[in-house]
Amino acid sequence: MPNVRALQSQMSVAFLTLATCLGGAASAADLPAPEGLSDFLEPDAAWELVYSAACFTEGIAASAKGDVYFSDIMSSGDCSAEGHQEGAIFKYDAQEKQVSLFRSPSGQSNGLYMAEDGDLYAAQGADFGGRRISRIDAETGRAHIIAHSFQGRRLNSPNDLTMGPDGLIYFSDPRYAGHESIEQPIQGVYRVESDGSVSLVVADAVKPNGIAFSPDGSKLYVAAANDNSSTDYTRHAKDQPVHAGLMAVLEYPMNDDGTLGARRILIDYAQVNTFGPDGLNTDKDGNLYVALFGVDDPGVYVYSPTGDVIGHLPTGEVWPTNTEFVRDPDGTTYLYMTGGADLYRIKMK
Repeated sequence: MPNVRALQSQMSVAFLTLATCLGGAASAADLPAPEGLSDFLEPDAAWELVYSAACFTEGIAASAKGDVYFSDIMSSGDCSAEGHQEGAIFKYDAQEKQVSLFRSPSGQSNGLYMAEDGDLYAAQGADFGGRRISRIDAETGRAHIIAHSFQGRRLNSPNDLTMGPDGLIYFSDPRYAGHESIEQPIQGVYRVESDGSVSLVVADAVKPNGIAFSPDGSKLYVAAANDNSSTDYTRHAKDQPVHAGLMAVLEYPMNDDGTLGARRILIDYAQVNTFGPDGLNTDKDGNLYVALFGVDDPGVYVYSPTGDVIGHLPTGEVWPTNTEFVRDPDGTTYLYMTGGADLYRIKMK
């Protein structure tokens, strides 16, 4: 598999949200020290490598007892050195401290969400994946398709998902990779209504990636990561220029009637050399954790609810994709991070 430096050289101007396999695992000791987050982290906090040997990790979700689920996206353009595989979902057993294969094929799952009842929701993307939202029943293990199309046309490539304050599933539907035809003219954010129908709730995020609600449910955050590229970054020629469009974290107020208000640019990355924000996460105080994907200074950036930078968890050559807070069985709270071929965690206060 190609290593990250070679890939950055070949595609330094292309957006890699479903990015490449990193050749070999980065040691946790190689990740830089946190910056400006002493109020958030334990004094001895440092990145710990939990798992390696995936192709491209994404979409963390955690159960009430601290088990961690994450996706392994097997991109046909980057992860086929030993034969093309469909994606997989892995499970880290917090009690046994072991990682096992939870589900394969996964329908090229990307974002994951664990409901309070233990059901696991998966955003299944394109590139020979499901192009749908599925719910995996906690008791039976059976998968139920809850969204696969809008207005009679198949979804583009569901990327991330979350549950809103109304108890409904929201998901983003861009297209970064995949050979399938594009059927949705808008790369939007959708909601699965209580009757099973699908509604387009955000049409102006241009190319939405990660999504998250504020803790009080009053705002929806959307990572806009517009690469202005073709529908499959893996088909870009070497050194082919791709000029970035809107790169920002957008904020949408949640109205009392369930509609979303006008967008506001909360965090603007127009002047930052980045491939864009990916996964979003919030803590109980409403601070926003953004996995910033790119070549200058990748890492997890922490912002106040007003968009001011609080601190930074730099990740060196590891390009982060998503984060999740998880309470370990011993009571310790960790911030888990997917990045490259790996799963990491760091101890929080």
